[in-house]
Amino acid sequence: MGGDFGPRSIVQASLACLSATPSLHLTLVGQPSLLEDLLSGHSAVDRSRLTITPASQVITMDEKPSQALRGKPDSSMRVALELLREGKVQACVSAGNTGALMALSRYVLKTLPGIDRPAMVAAIPTQRGYCQLLDLGANVDCSAEHLFQFAVMGSVAAETLGVVRPRVALLNIGTEDIKGNQQVKLAATLLQSARGLNYIGFVEGDGLYRGEADVVVCDGFVGNILLKSSEGLATMIATRIEALFKQNALSRMVGALALPLMRRLQADLAPARHNGASFLGLQGIVVKSHGSAGVEGFQSAIQRALIEIQENLPERLHGRLEDLLL
Repeated sequence: MGGDFGPRSIVQASLACLSATPSLHLTLVGQPSLLEDLLSGHSAVDRSRLTITPASQVITMDEKPSQALRGKPDSSMRVALELLREGKVQACVSAGNTGALMALSRYVLKTLPGIDRPAMVAAIPTQRGYCQLLDLGANVDCSAEHLFQFAVMGSVAAETLGVVRPRVALLNIGTEDIKGNQQVKLAATLLQSARGLNYIGFVEGDGLYRGEADVVVCDGFVGNILLKSSEGLATMIATRIEALFKQNALSRMVGALALPLMRRLQADLAPARHNGASFLGLQGIVVKSHGSAGVEGFQSAIQRALIEIQENLPERLHGRLEDLLL
């Protein structure tokens, strides 16, 4: 029921995913009458793979996490997480209030042994492929121990995507040992002594986009700004190039020739394609979609959850955490 566009785009994305993945079963949690109205125009949907679970309350996008936790026991977000805890579903995907989703996830699902706080992670395009960036906003203030735990979880997440011995780095204002705040320096000391972790040191923002690391770790304040700045920059560059191609007859001719490549580049960098940040460190799979994501974006978030189900990410995390943390 959350997100900037409400359930309309979420329902459409769900139907598209059901059509594309015959083995998929989805549960929509929210107000049944509204959801049924949105489904009524789609007679081709296989209702045997689509369930509606009622929830009478909705957490608004500007609601404080404490209010959502204490005052709305029958919110769609909480009911969805309880279905996950009870094993009735294998993952939860939400476009709702991020702070509320994190607070409810920690309360309902609990964290894995050895993890103090879950972290949000997502794939960022680089010159060499993709980099797993965390935390993206779940933890604004972090200790060195939290950054260390994020690094371990990010490394495991990269392994599930096929990266062998992921290169793990701390995001910093320089690559020299003397650079950075106290938390980053202390986290570097912890990571240097971690057995089984391929820690390569500090990386700067430009190094992230060059693909110098497979996993880049920072606190949620820095990570959220970096993520949204990256998305805004990609959109701005595409808009500026498109405007240049429309300036005169010659540029329009060149633009027509370059159009297929431009569309391919836009598709590769489009935020919707990479939408879906995982909450790592929970005893269950939770994926947070951008609140502003449309149909394509929410489809990507569902696909992210499917990959984590197939890779059994929480169990793999638990096993690696035992080796590295406990």
